[in-house]
Amino acid sequence: MRKFTLQITRILTVTSLIVVSSCKQKTTQIEEVAKQPNIIIYLTDDLGYGDLGCFGSPIIKTPSIDKFASEGVLLTDCHSAGTVCSPSRAGLLTGRNPYRSGFYYIQGAYGAYLQEKEQTIAELLKSGGYETAFMGKWHLSRLEQTKKHKEPTPGDQGFDYWFASTHNAFGGPKNFGKFIRNGEPAGEANGWYCDVLTEEATNWLTNIRDKSKPFLLIVSTHEPHTPVAPPEKYSQMYDNAEVDSLEKTISYGGVDRPEYDITQNKKDYYGTVTQLDNAFGNLMKTLDDEKLRDNTMVVFTSDNGPEHPVNLEESQGNWEDPIRDMCFGSPGIYKGMKRYPYEGGHRVPGIVRYPGKIPAGTTSNELVVGTDFITTSVKLANIKLTEEVSPDAIDAFPAFLGKKIKRNKPYLWIFPTHEDTFFRMPHMAMRYNNYTLLGKFPEKTEDQTIIEWMKSSVPTTFALYNLDTDPEQKINLAETKPEMVNELKGLMTKEWIEIRDEGPNWQTLNQASKK
Repeated sequence: MRKFTLQITRILTVTSLIVVSSCKQKTTQIEEVAKQPNIIIYLTDDLGYGDLGCFGSPIIKTPSIDKFASEGVLLTDCHSAGTVCSPSRAGLLTGRNPYRSGFYYIQGAYGAYLQEKEQTIAELLKSGGYETAFMGKWHLSRLEQTKKHKEPTPGDQGFDYWFASTHNAFGGPKNFGKFIRNGEPAGEANGWYCDVLTEEATNWLTNIRDKSKPFLLIVSTHEPHTPVAPPEKYSQMYDNAEVDSLEKTISYGGVDRPEYDITQNKKDYYGTVTQLDNAFGNLMKTLDDEKLRDNTMVVFTSDNGPEHPVNLEESQGNWEDPIRDMCFGSPGIYKGMKRYPYEGGHRVPGIVRYPGKIPAGTTSNELVVGTDFITTSVKLANIKLTEEVSPDAIDAFPAFLGKKIKRNKPYLWIFPTHEDTFFRMPHMAMRYNNYTLLGKFPEKTEDQTIIEWMKSSVPTTFALYNLDTDPEQKINLAETKPEMVNELKGLMTKEWIEIRDEGPNWQTLNQASKK
């Protein structure tokens, strides 16, 4: 009997240990899920590096963003994934250089769209239990579907809820009528684009999402992209002699502007940025009201450098766009603007807040690229990510803490123009420590299409700049540092050929889809 009792005791003890172990395991799993942060990426459109108070603007008032910056880390060396809209957005969502996905220019050009096979940040986070939402400008496929023409929507790319427009708010940002909500036309919006997005995002955060899950929310504004038309109360803030005087001190990246006077438009651009600041501040207030601040990492950035008015002589007389006379965005001290591979085309404002994890009021000078947000977010969410999924991304979270980070490979910013039809500029840039190498393709022949020229070319002429000592990129070091140029041009060419050859040929793909 005693032997039997001992056996029962041993069985009960082992069972208890198993139960305790199981409970501990379940508790650990619950704690791990609880540690998953909510993630918000707030992506502005054509906002320049020098357009915010916290980044040194002497004119534009951005109290909400400045306060947000004081609560997190200011990234002084933050870069978009491309130098123009759609490529940057593709890179941010996939962690891949946008040329790998075929975004050689904007969505629709050459037939480009984000193919369903591309794995996005939304799909990856969703696999780890996240609920996902996208609000605003999509510009990665045509959302207006027809029986003959269907392209992947945000819903096909991992977003549970979406309220989006295919392009910008052409016709004006007020009462925009082309939003689509989860595949259905939403009708005319009541208010300005950025304010409507805040209202939609607030409604999703408070009333729609499953509050038992962590979430990813991407808010993609139209502002301050043209057309520019803020409420009068914002533009009036900048209609005075002090602004007229300060405007003369603003740098526009060394890019020529029209000879005719457009200064009467500046109040509307500056007012639009302040309106955007207010919309962002209202969204952050929603986080506070919903008690989401402490477990939410919020990223604020821009899709590329600032737009600029067209100088017809510079564009060889081939392009005129009067609404861009409203553009007064500044790249700060940097050279170039939107589209340019120079720093001003892709160095953008970057601010990240994650209370308790990222020290408040700090600054990081480490290089961070828009592609990095996918790897950073997925790692924070404890989801495995292989390098093959996001080959041009790294975990940038140490940079948010002011620590040094190392990239596995150099990053290329590319714009496939050629000098006979557009701006005269290099075709790509590559960062290497504090240096940047600019590369230019040989001239396109008359019998080549732009795609044929791009996909058969490698850079043949180069310029080298030291960004530490020459942030304005005025002193070309190619002749004084030929050994460095020879070393770096080999890296650039190798990386370019890999990216170039991976990118799809849309002409072939579109022909195959019609068969």
